[in-house]
Parts: sequence; C-alpha cells; structure tokens
Amino acid sequence: MRPERNEKPEESVSRHGLTIAGSLCDLIEREILPGTGIAPERLWAGLRRLVTEFGPRNRDLLARRDELQRKLDDYHRTRRGRLHDAREYRTYIEDIGYLVPEGPDFEIETRTATLDAEVMAAGPQLVVPVNNARYALNATNARWGSLYDALYGTDMIPETDGCEREIKSGSAGAESRTTYNPERGKRVVRFAADFLDQVLPLAGVGHDRATAYVFEPRAGLRVHLSDGRRIPLARPEQLRGWRTDVTLHAFLFEHNGLHFELQIDREHPVGAAHPAGVCDVVLEAALTTIQDCEDSVAAVDAQDKVLVYRNWLGLMRGDLEITFEKNGRRSTRRMNPDRRYTAPDGAEFVLPGRSLLFVRNVGQHMYTGVVRDETGADIPEALLDALVTPLAALYDLNRSGAFVNSRAGSVYVVKPKLHGPDEAALVNDLFGVVEDILGLARGTIKIGLMDEERRTSVNLKECIRALRERIVFINTGFLDRTGDEIHTNMHAGPVPRKADLKNATWLAAYENNNVDVGLACGLGGRAQIGKGMWAQPDAMRAMFAAKITHPDSGANCAWVPSPTAAVLHALHYHQVNVQERQIARRERGRDPNLLQEILTPAILQATLTPEEIEAELANNLQSILGYVVRWVDQGVGCSKVPDLNGVELMEDRATLRISSQHVANWLLHGMVTEDQVRASMRRIARIVDDQNANDPQYRALCDQPDENVAYQAALALVFRDGSEPSGYTEKILSAARLQAKAPGSRIVR
Repeated sequence: MRPERNEKPEESVSRHGLTIAGSLCDLIEREILPGTGIAPERLWAGLRRLVTEFGPRNRDLLARRDELQRKLDDYHRTRRGRLHDAREYRTYIEDIGYLVPEGPDFEIETRTATLDAEVMAAGPQLVVPVNNARYALNATNARWGSLYDALYGTDMIPETDGCEREIKSGSAGAESRTTYNPERGKRVVRFAADFLDQVLPLAGVGHDRATAYVFEPRAGLRVHLSDGRRIPLARPEQLRGWRTDVTLHAFLFEHNGLHFELQIDREHPVGAAHPAGVCDVVLEAALTTIQDCEDSVAAVDAQDKVLVYRNWLGLMRGDLEITFEKNGRRSTRRMNPDRRYTAPDGAEFVLPGRSLLFVRNVGQHMYTGVVRDETGADIPEALLDALVTPLAALYDLNRSGAFVNSRAGSVYVVKPKLHGPDEAALVNDLFGVVEDILGLARGTIKIGLMDEERRTSVNLKECIRALRERIVFINTGFLDRTGDEIHTNMHAGPVPRKADLKNATWLAAYENNNVDVGLACGLGGRAQIGKGMWAQPDAMRAMFAAKITHPDSGANCAWVPSPTAAVLHALHYHQVNVQERQIARRERGRDPNLLQEILTPAILQATLTPEEIEAELANNLQSILGYVVRWVDQGVGCSKVPDLNGVELMEDRATLRISSQHVANWLLHGMVTEDQVRASMRRIARIVDDQNANDPQYRALCDQPDENVAYQAALALVFRDGSEPSGYTEKILSAARLQAKAPGSRIVR
C-alpha cells in the first residue's frame, strides 16, 4: 500500500497581472534571479509581455492547425475507397495553404563565430529527462566513455565460446559471485586493437604487436614492437598530446574530428595483462546532449515544473549533484571537470569534460496553470519555458558558474512539434523578444528545429528560412513523425502494421529530404543534421549494425539511448567521414521526387488474418499500458517498458502517440471493434501487472480497473485520441496525472 497523499494546495502570488504558483515564484526570485543581474520587476513584466504579445498569436496558429486538419479529414472522407490521386491531392493541399510555395534558394545566416565546435562536428547525441538529476548528470558526463566497458558490458561481443559477461565462482555451499571473464576480456582487447588499426594506423603492422607506446622528444611517438623495432604512426599529426595521473599515462589522438585516448597503466589489472600496458581506450562520445523538458518528462504542476527548472539551473551553474544508492553502495554524482593535456610542443591545453548542453522546451500546444493571465486562463507553457530556460543559462553566459557550457556564448534551445513556417516564424520572433528582456544580443539564443510533424516536413525549407538567423539543428524522428502521419491521414484508410510502416514510401523520402534540404540551406559543417533514437537500449550489437546508416546518409548526429550506446555509436563517426558524405550529397542536389513520396499516404494493402490483427492490437495496447501506468502513477516520463516478448524498449510520449493513433485508426476503419479493444486491454493489463510485480511503487491495473486512473487514461487515449489535436497525448496524460496527485487521493495496491 502507498500512503494517502496530503500535500497542501499550491499557493499563488500576483506579479504584473499574472497569477503565479508560489513555488515557481520562489524559485525564480530567490534562486535564479540573484545571480543573473535581472530584477524581478523586469522579469515578470517581460513574461507579461510574452503572454500579451504571443498568446493570441499562438492561439490563432493552433486554430489554424485544427482548421487544416478538418479540411484534410473532409478530403479523405469524400474519397474513401478511391485510389490516391497524387496530382489532385497536391493541388488541394496547396489551395488550402497546407503546402506553401517554396521560395528562392538561400543559406542559413547563423553566425559561426557564436557557435560551439560541437555543433559543427559529427558525433552522437543524447536526449535525457532533465527532471531526473541522475540521468541528466550521466548524460552530461557522457562526453568521454570507456570502449572496453562498452564492449564488455553489452551484447556487442556475443556470449558464446566462454565469453559470457558474468561467470559464477564459489565453492559448494558458499554464495556464488560474478567475476571478470578473461576470455571475454581478450575479445574486448582484440576489438579495440582492430579499431586502433583503422583510426590510428601504424607503419605496416597492427597494434596487437605493440609492447610499448613512448614519446621521444625529437622523434615523436614511437611504438615498440615485439620484434624490437620502434615505428612511428602512419599519420604522426594525429597525436594531440597526453596527460598523466599517478600510474596512468594517456595519449590523446584525433580522427575525423573526434578525440580518443589510449590509456596505459601497467599496474591496472587489465593493463598488467597487456604487452604494452594498455588498460583502456576512451572515446570522445556524446558531443551534445539535449536536456529535455518535453516528451520524456511528466511535468503537470508547479512542483514538477520547479524540479525541471531547478535541475536545468544546476547544470548551468555547474553545481547539480545527486547522491543515490546502487548495489548497496552510496554514491554522489556531479559534473565532470575539463580534461587537461600537454601538447607535443609542451603547451598546455584543455578539452571539455562534458557534453555541450541543449535544452528542449515544450511544444506550442502545451498550456499550463502554473502561470495564469489576467483573465485566469492558463498560459502557453512554451512561453514560460522560452523565458526561464535562457534566464537560467545566464549563469553560463556570464561565466558565473563552476563550469562553462557554451564557450562561444550561446544558449541552445530545441523546439519540438512545430507545424509549418508560420509557427517557426513565431518561435523566431518569440526568442528575439526574450533576448531583449534578458539583455542579450540578437542571435544569442540558437534554435534546434525538430522535423517531426508532417506540415514541417513538406515545408522544411521555408521553416528553416524563418529561423535562418538562429537555426543550429534539424533532425528526423520516426515515432512522432509516424504518429502525425497517421493522424494527418486518419480518414484516408487503415494504416499498415507498425513494423510495416518502417518500409512505407513516405518514411524513406522524409529521412532523405531532411538531409537534402538541410544541406541545400547551408547546414553542412555549420549546424547539426540529426537522426532519431535507437529504441532498444540493451540491443547494442543490433544498433551497431544498423545505426551506421545515419552518418552514412550525411547526418552529423543521431540519438542514442544511453552513455554506453554513445560510445559504441561514436565508432561509426570514425568509420564514416561525414563531411565528405555531406559534400558529395550536396553536389548531387535535391531529389525532385522526394516531396511527392512524402505525400504518399501509407494505406494497408495486405489482407490480415484475425490472429495478425489481434497480435498487432495487443502489441499496441502493451506499449500504451506499460508506459501510461508509470507516467500517471509514478510521474515517469521515459522508461524501459518490456514488450510482449520481454524485450525492453525505450518509451516516451512519442511512442505512446504512435501506438494510440494506430489503434484509433484501426477502430475508425473497422479493423477492430470497441469490444475487442476493451477485452484485449483487460488481458494485456494482467500481463503488465505481472511484468511490474517486483516494483513496490506499482499500482496494479487489474485492481478495480474502473477506478484506476491510469487504466482509464489508457482507454481515453485509444477511444479519444483520434480526435485529440494532432493526436497528442499530453492533455489526457496530464489530467490523469493531476488526478493521481490530487490531495487526499488514495492509491491502494
């Protein structure tokens, strides 16, 4: 049983005609503002200005979304059962203003002098819920990671032929324990040596022959071999420097713009077994991290929002830390310091010890009662984020924190779920006013544009044009983009199974168009062109086989689910020279057929058996229930949710959106019935309860399901989500979470 909740209701205060939750006001006035040079009066007057100036404009743009969707629904309803007419459809969406005319060619105007090197480089990117301090710090510190650990601790090396990750030891009757497996260790060392042969070639031999790495002042780095020879690197300029820490000596090298260390310590257990004393290869991995306030976060009230902002503040001040217990040991995690090296000429230099941090604000459709306007109405939450996240970043810009995030003096804000150029223009204007309020030079706040809504995809060039003076990032994302694809074409027909959607014509065209348009607009070498997440955090071998397609496509960053995955994905950027790929792709030019392919709806063509339909329905409902129950009852916005086969998948609101839209679509087109969905939901709820049986905080779905807030939210997502604007799940989730958190509510297991 979990205790009855008796939190006191949130008290509010009045500032410049706005009604503000007391805890948020305290955070801003007592913790954030004192170190920024911004007076409270100026800050609250600025927020009032944002609400007054952009609130109505935002409301009108959301109404425009709904208007266009109604027209698309009407179009498809009147043509149900007919073959898709590409020319007629193209003319229609141009006539209603869904597809806007494409203007002349241009290149982005973001000033490179104000960009950090990480934005222009090629490497992995992490996305992490900022309200979880431990995860936020793990991702921040994922700039550097051990290749040995990433190989040894994952399925990158198969557990065959004596290579299990754990081997049991202990005498009969004694408690067994896990110990280091030397055979697996040998495979790790062999893999690392092969990697070094590729990125740090020697003159005619492999690194497996090395017995020592020695820097000689006149000759440079020399590698001693088992036959007594001393040979140089094939490219001596790759040696950038070294650092020493007690018995550890680390040589620093560079390849394809990424650094890596060859660490030597003959007193280390691994180094002692290596002929040259190599104890690890440490890679520069997550160059950038998006600290997320959006899809991976469950923030529904002032208490939640304060935690989001306080953690972001801690990252910008450099003082965020968390103490926790794991495996019976108490640990404290804080931000890593920079790394100091000595160059071959004796000069000292520093490399960042942390990932460059972006912050993802919420979408324009989100509204919050944490702040209310003079009429008592909720304000657009995006306006609050737009002001508070750069406000906290003033500690970084003013260099008053313990560490520096942006050495170039910029704030990097990622904007999700924008629909078309008009909304991109709103964001550009919004952050211009925020810069004025905070006393920042125009262009200080840089924008990352997430290409995850269909109206943005088909108008991408014009969206970039609207943000051309501050854009630093575009990306693709299968899940949200697929959710919007289903919703946009909801009445066109039943969609294929989720697995088959990955082979749809529109998806490959969307991925290619994003890169082509980005390069045509001058993002190559000046901004990030990104790709989406790998959703199976434990399937690293499969990720390694698949995700090389991202740099190979010309994308210079891609999302990975963990710091370990970032290390493994970093190997791809050593294998592929992204700059060369981008140059070749831009010279080839844009494919004129891509837009038409993007506009081709994915409609089910195959005839499915009842068993196939039920299996697909169960897969979707498992995804929905497994995620929603944690979101609603525990406030977990991103988690590993086991599917029906026990495979753990990373789930957030994007995965929920696609699953709920898929069921809503099949209900609309008679692929499944309401009774069938309800029966399947009850059956899947029992499976989800069993999967979470060991979680002491879990509230069983099958206990009084009619009164279970999470279960009812899942039903609402399925039966109402077809009518929710753009198929977004936030309104239903937030209402359920607020109900679960309400004072006096009882949660009984």
